[in-house]
Amino acid sequence: MRLRNQTWYPILYMFVLTLILSTILIVFGIFTHQRVEDNTRIAFERAVIEVLPIDLPDNISTNQVHQLYTQLIREPDSSSGTALRCIQADSFIAYALPIQGAGFWATIKGVIGIARDQKTVTGISFYEQNETPGLGGEIVNDAFRGQFVGKQLATGTVPLDIRMTTVPVDENSVHAITGATQTSMRLEEFLNAELTAWQQIITGKGK
Repeated sequence: MRLRNQTWYPILYMFVLTLILSTILIVFGIFTHQRVEDNTRIAFERAVIEVLPIDLPDNISTNQVHQLYTQLIREPDSSSGTALRCIQADSFIAYALPIQGAGFWATIKGVIGIARDQKTVTGISFYEQNETPGLGGEIVNDAFRGQFVGKQLATGTVPLDIRMTTVPVDENSVHAITGATQTSMRLEEFLNAELTAWQQIITGKGK
């Protein structure tokens, strides 16, 4: 009787095929793991630098970003809570607070910059998101991010309000992205949770 006519042959064939494909995927993952980590680190460093109140050259390169990050950024300490510290010419100039939470489709990760007064927003940047292109994905664009610069953090559970475009904004609020209600709502939720927790830490109320 031919091998392929054996009742166990399909099972053996699928087992061997699955084993081969799984091995290929595992090996590929091992060889690309470091590259993925490096790309994530580069994206994070760029996000941190982008939210700081410093002059950046146009089309800044990855090497320049890393150099600036190494020169300016310090790890959090007891006075900065969970935020990184930006030190320029031996002077503290701003906080860089990492933020992350559930978006509409997947986790959104970013950084928000806050001036030394602990109230004025110096910028916001996102380095990981998978929101709908042309809708929620617009959070990475200057038109949306630029609204945050100069805004003041309120106290309480809503330091920054993200409002519908039909509602006027004030010093504590920005407009949502048109057509991306879910992304805007979810961003507002986790952004304010992160900011509130940070405010409580630096004021001693979170201890």
